[in-house]
Amino acid sequence: MIETENLTKRYGRSEAIANVTLAVPANSVFALVGPNGAGKSTMIKVILNLIHPSVGRATVMGVDSRRLGVRQLAEIGYVSEGQKLPEWMHVGHLLTHLEALYPSWDRALAGDLIREYDLPLDRPIRALSRGMKMKSALVASLAYRPRLIVLDEPFSGLDILVREQLVESIIDRTPEATVLMASHDLSEIESFATHVGYLNNGQLEFMEEMASLSARFREIEVTLEQPADLPAALPSTWLNAQKAGVAVRFVDSSYDFVRCTADVARYFTAVRQINAREMSFRSIFLALAKSRRAQ
Repeated sequence: MIETENLTKRYGRSEAIANVTLAVPANSVFALVGPNGAGKSTMIKVILNLIHPSVGRATVMGVDSRRLGVRQLAEIGYVSEGQKLPEWMHVGHLLTHLEALYPSWDRALAGDLIREYDLPLDRPIRALSRGMKMKSALVASLAYRPRLIVLDEPFSGLDILVREQLVESIIDRTPEATVLMASHDLSEIESFATHVGYLNNGQLEFMEEMASLSARFREIEVTLEQPADLPAALPSTWLNAQKAGVAVRFVDSSYDFVRCTADVARYFTAVRQINAREMSFRSIFLALAKSRRAQ
């Protein structure tokens, strides 16, 4: 659905994104994550032709992003944290206006979302709370059943229950769509993303399926018969190794039971027990961030 190749955007001597190559599979829910300032919004703006790349290229639904036309844009729904809506309009007026612009507008779906979000159609947008404005923007962007839904941190600052409601409605109401969502809130995307790409300082550090990511990370605790020093050189896949008494703890970023057991036996003698625990998405990224700071 989306492909980029060596995508770079410079502002003067600074690179907001640098040589980013990624692929967003059709019908996936792709989470583009990373800290604030990592380049997520810049990536999305280049992909949607809101700004032009300095180097590289992006394609959306097989079309060069710099050549996206009316037909392609009518199949893309876009909601961002700084979404601007016509404040003077009433919610109902806005939706009626948009219905005339989109031949694929689904009046039944719009009605379902209006009821689900409890939108006040007779109220001017300027009088709405931030949460209600985001709900209005979502109805406006989902009711024409886009093939691609792009979300640029739209739920930032919203109550957790509101976020859950909005995310569930997007996934449930548009099962045929591809979703690209940028977020720095890891807990926000853990329950529904199928793929993840991690941006840091403008560079894509990795991209993979969530199931694969979860399968290869484990928190390991080794209990020794007696205290021992950490060896000077440990496997490169062992992150943040530390010891406390007879306990050695680390995160294995390429976990395999047989290999991990053999490596522990090779580096430590008199091993009493090895425990491997699954990790949450948040714990995985905290471990990665801590490991990079230590380098």
